[in-house]
Amino acid sequence: MPSQVIELWSSFINIVDAPLFRLGRETISLRWLFQVVLLLILVAILARFFKGVLKNQLLPRLGLDLGNREAISTVISGAGGALGYIIVLQAVGINLDSLAVIIGGLGVGIGFGLQDVTRNLISGLTLLIERKVRVGDFVEIENISGYVQEVSMRATVIQTFNGSNVVVPNTYLADSPVLNWYYETHRGRIDIPIGVAYGTDPVLVTEVLLNIAHSEPDVLREPAPRVIFREFGDSALKFELWVWTDAIERRVFIKSSLNFKIDYYFRQHNISIPFPQRDIWIRTAPALSPLSEETLGMPLAPATPSLKSLLQQVSYFQCMNDLQLRFLIESGYRKHLTAKEILFRAQEAISNFYIVLQGQMAAVYEENGELKPMMTFNPGEHFGELPLMLGVACPATMMAMTDTVLFVLPRERFEQLLKEHPSLADDIAVAIARRQDVLAQHQQELQQLSRQESDQSRPINWIRDRLQKLLSW
Repeated sequence: MPSQVIELWSSFINIVDAPLFRLGRETISLRWLFQVVLLLILVAILARFFKGVLKNQLLPRLGLDLGNREAISTVISGAGGALGYIIVLQAVGINLDSLAVIIGGLGVGIGFGLQDVTRNLISGLTLLIERKVRVGDFVEIENISGYVQEVSMRATVIQTFNGSNVVVPNTYLADSPVLNWYYETHRGRIDIPIGVAYGTDPVLVTEVLLNIAHSEPDVLREPAPRVIFREFGDSALKFELWVWTDAIERRVFIKSSLNFKIDYYFRQHNISIPFPQRDIWIRTAPALSPLSEETLGMPLAPATPSLKSLLQQVSYFQCMNDLQLRFLIESGYRKHLTAKEILFRAQEAISNFYIVLQGQMAAVYEENGELKPMMTFNPGEHFGELPLMLGVACPATMMAMTDTVLFVLPRERFEQLLKEHPSLADDIAVAIARRQDVLAQHQQELQQLSRQESDQSRPINWIRDRLQKLLSW
C-alpha cells in the first residue's frame, strides 16, 4: 500500500512539473503557473490590506479628511500593487523586456475589448486627483441621491437613504452632471411652492410663512428666509417660500415639517389653499344599493378611532395643538392586545413607556399557578416609566384584562417628550407617587440611586429629581 501511494505521488509530481511551453528562457509548468497565481493573489491581498491600514490608521493621524484619505490610500495602494506584480513576474524568471513585443501586439486587441474598463480606470484616477466628488459627499445623479461611500479605480459606491448601495461606473460620474451638495459647504436652499385663494392678503401670507420658517430649528437666520410672489395663477396666487439650511441632506424632513406647519397655521389664519374647479357631467346611472352585512356576506367592522382622538382623551395631551400631537404620533406607535395577553413578564428588561388608550392593563402576580391582578391601569394611565428611570427590570408581569390599545413610546422618544414638555414631569411624578405599593418594591433601588437624604414617606420628591436629571441629559 505505501508503495502505491508513493507511485501516485511521483506520478502527480511528474504531471505538475511537466513542461507545457517555453516563455523566453523560462519553462512553464503547472507548478510554475500555480506559484505565479498564488503570488499575484497574495500581492492583491497585501495591497488591499495596506490601503485599509493607510486609510483608517495612518492618515487620520495627519488630520486629513475622509476624501483625502480615500484618494491617497487608493493611489498609493494601486501603485504598490502594480510594483508588486512587476516584482513577482521578475522573480519567477519572466523578462518583461522580452514580452514588450507580445504585449504591444495584444494591446490593440485588448484595448478594443476592454476600452470601457480603461475609461473607468482613467475616470477613477481623474476623480481621485481632482477630488470633485469625495468620500462622504452628498450627491444626486438623476434619480439617485445619497452619500459617496467609496471611490475606487473602476466605480464609485453611493449609499442611498434606504440603506442600499449603488455602484456607479466612474465614466458616468465624469461625463454626466452631478449635483454635489457638499462641494464647498453643506448649505443649500429649499423651495416650497404654495398657492392661496384670490382675495387673500399677500402681506398676511408673507408674515405667516416667514414666522413658520423662523420657527424651524434647521432653517438658517442668515441668509434670511424669503417669500417670493411668483405669479397670478389660474385659480390661485402662487407664492414660494425660500429657506436655507446647513443640513441639506435632511431637506426632505425639513420640507415635510414646514408643510405641516403651513397647513396648520393657514387654517388658524383662515387662509385657504384652492384647487382647480372643474365641471363634471354625470349621466343617469342605476342606483346602487348601500353596502350592508347582507350584501357583503360578512359583518361590517366597526370604525377604529384615530390615534389623535385617543391621545386627546389623555389628560397629559389635552393641551397639545395639532403640531404637537403630530410629533407625539410620529414618536410612538399603537399596540393592540387581546384579553389575557401578556405584554411582558416580571424581571424582563423594558425600554418603552406605555399609555393605556382603551381597555385595561393589570400588574399581576402568580399564585397557585394563577395570575392575579395587584394593580390595574385604566385609559389615560401609564406604566413603565419607573423601570426606565431606575434602569432595572419591571418587577411585575403586565397583562391585558380586556381587549386593550396601548400607545408605546421608546425610551429616547419619552426623554425627548419630557424635554419638549417639562410640565409633564410633575404630572407623571404625581401619578407615580400614588403607587405606594409599587414604589415599595423599588425601595432598595431608590436608596442606592438617590445618594442624598430624602423623605422616603414622600417619594414624589425623589421622582421629581430623577425627572429633572432626565431633562438635563
